[in-house]
Formats: sequence, structure tokens, C-alpha cells
Amino acid sequence: MKFDGVYEKTLLIVKPDGVQRGLVGEVVKRLETKGLKIVGLKMSALDLDKLKEHYAHHVEKPFYPELEKFMSSSPVVIVCAEGKGAVDAVRLVAGMTNAGQADGGTIRGDLAMGMCNVVHCSDSVENAKIEVERFFTVDEVFDYDKTEYLHVYMDDERE
Repeated sequence: MKFDGVYEKTLLIVKPDGVQRGLVGEVVKRLETKGLKIVGLKMSALDLDKLKEHYAHHVEKPFYPELEKFMSSSPVVIVCAEGKGAVDAVRLVAGMTNAGQADGGTIRGDLAMGMCNVVHCSDSVENAKIEVERFFTVDEVFDYDKTEYLHVYMDDERE
């Protein structure tokens, strides 16, 4: 997977609540409407080893068993999105982690109330690289031209 160049890749997971509530299409639509390119997309059941790896920073916290139970309760949809400043763009579209405090117009602000907050998204460029490689193989992330970029970025932003 290429992580160099003009465009960043980032990860977004539509969590079990988003899948169960039929919000996958709405989430993907919001990413595409923002101007991000979907370069990887799949449904997956997260096993306990993958969850422990992904949430390693939470494993010792008292809420982790409930988080693990929730994240393994249903398949999730995993998205790799690409664009200039993609990490920050996805975080902006997703809204604050505590959905009850997220701004209207964001995924969490419009579609959730608490910590069942519809999506996970990478919090930094460094973590995005790690997370994309954790959830996608090289063959599952696509590099393709998107002609829409002619209407999303100015010439100097595409170079």
C-alpha cells in the first residue's frame, strides 16, 4: 500500500450499531460527499485477537470487556478512504467521540446519542497507516484515478 504522495489514507469502521441500524450507506455517502475516495470497503466479523490489537490502549480499562462484547456482537463495515488531509476530514465528518456532544451535521451528531457512536475513525496519520494495514491486505486497497478530483481539488493541490 502506498502511503506517500499527496493523498492520505485513513480508516473508518462502521460499528455494529451502524450496521444493525442500516446506516452503512449513509456513512459512505457522507465520506464521498465530502470528496473522499473510497479505496477499500469490506464487511468483517472482528475476532477477539483483532479487537485486542486494535484497542490495545483500552484492554486494561474497566470498560474494555463491554467494548469487546459490543464490537464482536455483529459484523462491521471497514472503509479505507483517501484524500488530501483524509484523517482530519474523516474526523470532522464523524464528529466528537461522545455522540451526545457531537455537532449536528456530523455522523455522530446526526445519527447517535452516546458511546454507541456509529463509527470508529483513525485519530492520526500514523495510526491511520497502522490501522489500514491491520484491517486490509495490499490487494484489498485500490489505486485508481477519480475524475471527480478535478472538481474537488485545485490544480496545485493535486500535484
